[in-house]
Order: sequence, then structure tokens, then C-alpha cells
Amino acid sequence: MAPRGFRAPVKIIWVPNSINHYFGTWGIKQKGTKMVSLKSKYRTHTCGELNASNVGQTVVLSGWVHRKRDHGSLLFIDLRDNYGITQCVFDGGDEALERVRPESVIQITGTVVARDASAVNDKIPTGAIEIQATKWDVLTSANVLPFQVFGDDDTVAEDLRLKYRYIDLRRESLHQNILFRNRMIKFMRDKMWEMGFSEFQTPILTVSSPEGARDFIVPSRNHHGMFYALPQAPQQFKQLIQISGFDRYFQIAPCFRDEDLRADRLLEFYQLDMEMSFVDLPDIQAVGNELIPAIIREFVPGANVCPDIPHIPFDEARWKYGSDKPDLRNPIIISDVTEIFRGSDFGIFANAIEGGAVVRAIPAPNSADKSRSWFDKLGDYAVKELGLGGLGYIVFAGEAKGPVAKKLDADRIAKLHEIAGDNASLFFVCDVADNAAKAAGKLRNKLGEDLGLIDPNDFRLCWIEEFPFFEADPESPTGIAFTHNPFSFPMATLDELNTRDPLSIKAAQFDMVLNGAEICSGGLRNFNPEIMVKCFDITGYDEETVKEKFGGMYTAFQYGAPPHGGCAFGIDRLVQIMRREPNLREVVLFPTNQRGQDLMMGSPSPVTEQQLREDHIQVRKKN
Repeated sequence: MAPRGFRAPVKIIWVPNSINHYFGTWGIKQKGTKMVSLKSKYRTHTCGELNASNVGQTVVLSGWVHRKRDHGSLLFIDLRDNYGITQCVFDGGDEALERVRPESVIQITGTVVARDASAVNDKIPTGAIEIQATKWDVLTSANVLPFQVFGDDDTVAEDLRLKYRYIDLRRESLHQNILFRNRMIKFMRDKMWEMGFSEFQTPILTVSSPEGARDFIVPSRNHHGMFYALPQAPQQFKQLIQISGFDRYFQIAPCFRDEDLRADRLLEFYQLDMEMSFVDLPDIQAVGNELIPAIIREFVPGANVCPDIPHIPFDEARWKYGSDKPDLRNPIIISDVTEIFRGSDFGIFANAIEGGAVVRAIPAPNSADKSRSWFDKLGDYAVKELGLGGLGYIVFAGEAKGPVAKKLDADRIAKLHEIAGDNASLFFVCDVADNAAKAAGKLRNKLGEDLGLIDPNDFRLCWIEEFPFFEADPESPTGIAFTHNPFSFPMATLDELNTRDPLSIKAAQFDMVLNGAEICSGGLRNFNPEIMVKCFDITGYDEETVKEKFGGMYTAFQYGAPPHGGCAFGIDRLVQIMRREPNLREVVLFPTNQRGQDLMMGSPSPVTEQQLREDHIQVRKKN
């Protein structure tokens, strides 16, 4: 028998409400008790739960005036809350009600009635009923709106939407994106727990470190001239968690990078961060193989998730797809045709090849019957967008046609025909290797879109591996810098690091790519202090600098570090892809604009002279 005063813990489980699930909402159920109610003095039901079974009941609803329709003798108001929309009907002629503006918050009392069969709205769960209103009260009035919520108008300027983000978030598409994100994060968290990971939180105020982007720095009031930094990623801490013996860690981690913004980059973002001990690369990737397809199948109705997740070396991805982020929905494969053009009568390419250029061929299936203007537009794209001098091509329609074909013998034409196939065109990019790869990759993407080769319901994943560990960098003290994470493990022994060309060394690093976008980066970590010091030495940082910059982790390595590795999945980008949004700002609650400004809250903003003095800061005049 439990001691007096003892209360058994209540376990709270989350159960989807079958009516409201369409709207992305969840009810809360306490084990052994009834569903935790959403009822209050403001409502007996939400605006998303009433249906034909409620006909005849008197109900109270509260929400926003989504839309008004005045039919003279009757006035219709669509009432909206987080859970859905309910149509309410009032007798006409009420001037006070007619003056209520859209987005005012009102409370309505009335009777649930069935709609006429011709008036049923199958698009919403409440579409079979409406409320015959008997009483209404305005809880708060709305001013004239800066833009309409009803209808999801895509022509509203982004800065205006961001200035009034709390209004923008009421729009159906954006509201659903945020609820979608909420459900997905819960699914991620549950999956990680199922796979044996423990959830920990790492510090937000930490030390500045060279992770590839600029840090946001925070002055310390108590330590004159000293600064904290907001984490670009919890990299060092999650490795220290493994050294502490916790084996499998994850967190939904906020990350901050002071870098230029664009449609797929924000100043602050969230990632599913994870780290594991005593693992090899396949062990880490197995988590992604389980997690990401499960998320897509759960949250994207009708998604075609290819079960095959290929492993593609970085170098192969660059010449085969022209990118280390290939969209595998696109069937076009780039070919190296340098040797076919070497010594040919097509002098433009032949001479460039002797000067060190390469030629890449990009096939365009079923395009032989395209108009001349279609080819001309692609030529303009190559010049204006890709920076090429022009775009050569051959059309294979029974016979090879075009200026390039006239300069090639039958044997060379046959080899090119084999690459292109019948009823196809073959485009050529000639440049130095890196430029040719980038241009060919962009042209491949454009052809895939223009020719309708990409099914939007397809989701294709791949692992990109064997990245270069180092790259040439004229600004580095030694002319060599890290290409990716400096804490990655090199695929080389200590002796090889001393003897091999650093640019030939690969990293035990990988990216996971979904439909042409990187959604994950990770790999094995460098847990050997000698190898760590040598890697930094190659980039021009001596052991004392390593101790200064990474003292906590360097010291921890001296006390027994397990082999470990991990990765991080970009939550914002994953939601963006699954919701098919062109911009990350469409899946984040309160983003900044493209200039890094929060127009709603007015940040960044100046601070007082007193605040500057307390933090020992003097602002220099801008040059």
C-alpha cells in the first residue's frame, strides 16, 4: 500500500485526435484519466472538431474572423483557431456585427445544424455542419490589416510579411508548415529514444573556434575584453560527451552562424545533432538510413521513397552529376568526352584540351524535336548564367545534326550517339575541370526541370563520401586548409600524414543528400591527439595554438577517448524539402530577412552607453 500522501506519477502520452489530425493538432491524454480538455469559459469546442454527430448541440466557439460573407438576410463568418475553421451563420441586419473587421477575435454561442447537401464542404472536417449563432461578443478588435490572411496571397512583399509575422503566421500554408515542423521534431525525438540515444543539452555560451563561418560573439561583463561565442554547432561538446562515457547522445540543437544569407541559409537554425562511441562510418549512416525514410513516409502522403541509398565518392559525384549534392531524381548522367574531342577537327575544343581543358557531355533525352528557339535559349543561359563562351550541341534525330557534328568523323559521332541515345540532344561544356563540373551540373539540373524529368513525389537519398581532407588555400599559413570539419578523422596513418601529399588525403566524412540538397553532414572524429596535432600542423597551426584554441578537448584526449563519430541533420532544410517550399523562412517561426534584420522586433538595434560601459565596449565609427 502506498504511504499516506503519496501520489503516483501521471504518465502523459500524446494521442492524435482523429478529427483534428488534418489540421496537425494533438490532444493530450493522461493515463488512467479522460482526455485533458481544451474547454474553458471561452469555448466548449475548437473550430476543428465539430461534425454531424454534434448536430443539435449548443456550443461556444472562440477564434479569429477568417472571412465574412454578407448575403443580405444572412451573414456568414468563417471562424478560425489553431485547430481548424467552422462556418457560423447570423441573421442579417446586425450593423455592429457587420462592422467587425477580419482577424478580430470573437466568441460565438449557437446551435450546431447540418448543412444542406449542396452546401457541404468536403475540403474541411467541419464542412458537414455550421453554427446557427444566437450570441456573439468581440474579445478584441483588429485594425485594418496590412495584408489579407484569407487566401494566402503570394504577392505580399517579404519584408512586410516579416514585419507583421504574427499575422503572417495565421495564413493557412505557413501555419501548417510550423505545425508540421512541430510534429516532425517530436517524431525525430521519439525515434532517437527508440534507437537507444540519450538526450542532453550543451551550452549556448561557449568559446569561439574556427568552424568555417563567422561566430556571433557575446561580451563578458565580468571579464574585461573577453567574449563568449554562440555555437556554430555543438561539435566539441558532443565529442566530450563521448569521452565522458555516455555512448549515444542527441539533441535538437540551436546553431548560429554570422554569414551572408540566402534562400537556404539562416543566421540561426536547428539541427538534430547526434554522436556515438565505438562505431565505424556504416554504423552512423545506419541511423540516417532508418530515420530519414521513416520521416518522409510518415509525413508526406504519396511519397515515393527509393529504398536504395547509394554511396557515391565525392570525385565521382563531381564528374557524374556536376555536384556533390546530386538530385538523383534526375536521370541525366554527365560523361567525360575529352578523349573523343582530342585531336578532332572541332578546333575550339581540340585546342582547349591541349591547354588543359576538359569536355563534359550532358544528354537531353527526347529533345531532338525541340524548336531552334529552345536551343537558342539554352545557349543564352550558358553565356549569361554559367559564364561560358557558348554551348555546343549535337541533335541525334536519325542522323547527327549541328555545327559540332559537321567537324567530327563517323567513329567519334558513333561514340557520342551511344552516350546520348536516339531522339536526343547532347550538349557540351568545355573548360578547366572545376568550372566544367559546376557548369555541367547546373545545366543538368536545368535540363531535368525543363524536360519534366523530375517527379515531385519522388524522394531520392544518397551518401556522398571520401571528401578531400585538405584543400589549397592561399590565405592559410601553409597554403593548405581543412575542407570540412577540422575534427574529422583523416583516412591516413600518422606516417602517411608525414609523407603523402596532403591534397591526396581523404576524410572519414560524409554528407547525406536528399533531392539535390544536403540535409546531413558527419563522419568519424579525430580522437588521437597526435594525429590531431599533425593535421593542424599541416594547416599552419602548431601544438600550442591547438592547446589554446581547443584546450578542453585536447586535454580530454589525454585521458582515454573512445573511437567515435556522429552527424547532424538540418531540421529547417528537411521541413523545407518535404513541404516543397522555396525558402527556409517559410518553415521557421520568426526568421530574419535576407539582411539579417528582425523587422518585427527591431533587431539588431543600438544599446545604451551604460550597457556598452558595463561590457567594456567602445563602438568604433564605421569607415
